[in-house]
Amino acid sequence: MSEHSHSHDNGDDEHDDATHGTEPLTGVDATDLHAAVASLTAALHSYVDTAVGVRAEFGAQEADEDPRILSLESEIGALNAGLYDLLHSRLGLHADLTGMSWGDEDEGDADSAPVEPDVETFHVGFVVSRAAAAGDRTLDSVLDVVEAGAGEIAQSVVDSGFDVHEWGVSRGAPVLFDEDADDDE
Repeated sequence: MSEHSHSHDNGDDEHDDATHGTEPLTGVDATDLHAAVASLTAALHSYVDTAVGVRAEFGAQEADEDPRILSLESEIGALNAGLYDLLHSRLGLHADLTGMSWGDEDEGDADSAPVEPDVETFHVGFVVSRAAAAGDRTLDSVLDVVEAGAGEIAQSVVDSGFDVHEWGVSRGAPVLFDEDADDDE
């Protein structure tokens, strides 16, 4: 699964031909790339320390909604986006650094049904904060807006000739689809 949260920065047009060209790119100073990774690493360590502390205070569901956790998740998402943008602007790469994969646990199991090779999961992410114009609406109400938009996107995908097997929205983490759900029914 891949999840990209990034902004588009078109202010670096002078590098687009070199970074997105077909020729090898040499002489790249990776100092700022390593600095971005170091910032992300520090934020991840902070997340782990905070998560351990929050979990010691609260149950799992409450810990997921703790403002400290949500704030760090937002920070990590922004740092990931910054790293993506930096890799894109400096090297022309479309880095897939936020995907999660546990591998194929059933690999080699003769009883398991093969996964259809043409099925792929797509994600759209948003980093949202409250503005004065939101009035008394909470961040939870954003899910209604996102769900309505997701329904429109799903219909557009179907209208383009594809099958949408599942879709969903969530807050704070990508929607995980149970590939074995059809087998259980």
